[in-house]
Amino acid sequence: MKAPTGLAASCVILAFCRSAAAVEREHQVGVDLGGLVEDKNSPDVGATVGVHYAYGLTDAFNLTVQTSWSFIGLGKTAPSMSLPDRPSTVGAADVGLAYVFDVLTWVPYAEVMIGGYDLWGGTVGRAKVLPGVAIAGGLNYRLGRALEVGVDVQQHMLFTVLSSYPSFTEALARVEYVWGW
Repeated sequence: MKAPTGLAASCVILAFCRSAAAVEREHQVGVDLGGLVEDKNSPDVGATVGVHYAYGLTDAFNLTVQTSWSFIGLGKTAPSMSLPDRPSTVGAADVGLAYVFDVLTWVPYAEVMIGGYDLWGGTVGRAKVLPGVAIAGGLNYRLGRALEVGVDVQQHMLFTVLSSYPSFTEALARVEYVWGW
């Protein structure tokens, strides 16, 4: 008697349950707002704004694209600065791969990106475009199926002499819209 009742209950449950969804083939687009610290002898602190996009290649890997604009030392001009190649603004466009550790409500991830960096203002003179890499780590919280909030920390390193332009670190708050489950 117990077996037919259990089988009937299992059939009813399976007939009405929704399928589980991972992050593969899921799209995410969002905005970033935060701060930047230029790593040098006397660190400069500035503001960063940006946008990002991610696409779930598998349930563990996301293709990522992001762009950001960072403002550091805006009042500094060539005569007021003794160090060469110190920009007042940095623009970045990166593409990378993120590894997602979990796909539940809390979503930690690690990311590696490569891209181009546009430095201008300050003592740079005319704009310089340099290649670079970034290593990032973050944690998102899923408020629902279509909305996430999170934090992201990125360490950017330019392919140049580090004594003339050191690396910089960004700490960002993020809001993302998610679709394509």
